[in-house]
Amino acid sequence: MNQTVLITGGSGLVGTALSHVLIQKGYTVIILTRDISKKKSLKNIHYAMWDVKKQIIDIDAIKKADFIVHLAGAGVVEKKWTDAYKKEIVESRTCSSRLLVETLKNNPNKVKAVISSSAIGFYGKDAVNIVPFTETDNADDSFLGQTCYQWEESISPIINLGKRLVILRTGIVLSNLRGALTEFKKPLQFGMATILGSGRQKISWIHIDDLCSMYIAAIENSNIDGVYNAVAPFPVSNKKLMLCLAKKMNGFLFIPIYVPSFALKLLMGQRSIEVLKSTTVSCTKTMEAGFTFQYHQIEAALENLVKTTNRH
Repeated sequence: MNQTVLITGGSGLVGTALSHVLIQKGYTVIILTRDISKKKSLKNIHYAMWDVKKQIIDIDAIKKADFIVHLAGAGVVEKKWTDAYKKEIVESRTCSSRLLVETLKNNPNKVKAVISSSAIGFYGKDAVNIVPFTETDNADDSFLGQTCYQWEESISPIINLGKRLVILRTGIVLSNLRGALTEFKKPLQFGMATILGSGRQKISWIHIDDLCSMYIAAIENSNIDGVYNAVAPFPVSNKKLMLCLAKKMNGFLFIPIYVPSFALKLLMGQRSIEVLKSTTVSCTKTMEAGFTFQYHQIEAALENLVKTTNRH
């Protein structure tokens, strides 16, 4: 039976990759977009209109959906954190959640489950004695911690509508499409492996293929319910990630360059907190739910991604 998945934030890194995987698996995908005139529907990928600011959505698209994947939200590291942009980061997430909740509440629909993105920014930074963060830990008091908290709270009324809600707190997504890895690669084109700050800060990461598989599992397995950390089993230091990537891309033809914390703070302002922060996150609950990772270790993940780049 052909089932339909409605995606918010479908043109982003995760949404683009997930759409392709869903189509390969025989799903029909509807992507909500603000400007439908620029989008051309293809076989099994359709576009429908929504406008979060005006709280308008195509009701027919909602009625066709069997599942909703909620990925919408303004980018966190792309722009300077002015007060206005911070407001946009929060409201792009909470107001889009509100629009989905209200629409599902007020219109007949057959939506079985909503799978919503969140981020490991929820947790804040590691304590001196590192104990990996788990899903039961409280939200951090920082801007990102509170943003993630509000994001999750805004979609949680879905449960009162009798629908299954899964929230995936996602780590640093490694993909060739865009995102962190494409930024890490840029200096390596000039033979420089840039290590941020001390380089000791732990990065809880996930390969894009594993993340897409996790969304599919959340759609297809009705026993998956609640909050799960979407991170690989073995976090790595920023230094290890960069040196591993440098070797995969350049062999031994690279120079490690340390970018001091103060330079990052000057360049990025408040956003530098995120790239210098150590966050060690557990995926025990995710694995206990039956999810198996294709890429446990950073070496295998980077090997795959560098190989895939070289083939194109």
